[in-house]
Amino acid sequence: MAIVVEHQAIEQRIDAVRRFNRFYTRRIGVLQDGYLHSEFSLAEVRVLYELAQRERCTARELGHALDIDAGYLSRIVHGFVRRGLLDRTASDHDGRARWLCLTPAGRAAFEPLQDSARAQVGALLAALPETAQAQLVAALDQIERLLSERPRDEVTPFNVRTHRSGDMGWVVQRHGVLYAQEYGFDETFEALVASIVAKFIEHEDPSREHCWIAERSDGVPVGCVFLVRASKKVGKLRLFLVEPEARGLGIGTRLVDDLLAFARSAGYRKIRLWTQSNLLAARHVYARAGFEKIDEEPHHSFAQDLVAETWELRL
Repeated sequence: MAIVVEHQAIEQRIDAVRRFNRFYTRRIGVLQDGYLHSEFSLAEVRVLYELAQRERCTARELGHALDIDAGYLSRIVHGFVRRGLLDRTASDHDGRARWLCLTPAGRAAFEPLQDSARAQVGALLAALPETAQAQLVAALDQIERLLSERPRDEVTPFNVRTHRSGDMGWVVQRHGVLYAQEYGFDETFEALVASIVAKFIEHEDPSREHCWIAERSDGVPVGCVFLVRASKKVGKLRLFLVEPEARGLGIGTRLVDDLLAFARSAGYRKIRLWTQSNLLAARHVYARAGFEKIDEEPHHSFAQDLVAETWELRL
């Protein structure tokens, strides 16, 4: 009898999830021939979105980010190239690899899609009272966390520790490499990171400043974050990084949570950080932790046109 009841419960849950899927796909219009009344399918728009978040990437990196069939992705990429939306160039380091980069026409095609998507979601939220909006966002966050959880035997163990000799060289080197690969930053960014690290080591106040290093169980570093003193009541979050292969494991959230706990115990009233508008993964972690953007300003740095953002969190 218990087995029958359990089976019925599972069937009801399956029906509930499928019912929600039917409701939501109809609500946001993904069943239309062109997504958001455009010439692109939903899958093509999703690929455009991922490409727009990166200065350049390989097809392998794109496929990993989307979890999409390689053959299907290849057809989409070839279609974008034929339409002049995407460039493919040989990698400087591996002749077999090809960098994918949206052309100006590709970015021009993506921007109205981005605006339309935001307007569509904005209209959905505007129809709800403030409390219902908050409930909806919290429910979506809960869904994302539940469905993102990996089986226990697939989770890569990691621990977080304070810095030790050799870590600062890793921090500088990995910032230089990753930001060049993912955002096209030049060596002036690596120089900036080196100067921040040097100042931290030379003037560190252990009671109010700290560095956290996340590492795998085999001792390989996979993430870092720094807290430095800006004033008696204000601390600054700096040099937040998680290696690409370690993202999605909760490492970024853990690093920021540990930093905030330390900041509160150290007597800070506010934590401030400086980031760029295109660092989407980091901005997501900041927003989830409660930070709010208080300022933004366009600038040209590290060989890129960027939009700098200042975020704050009151403790």
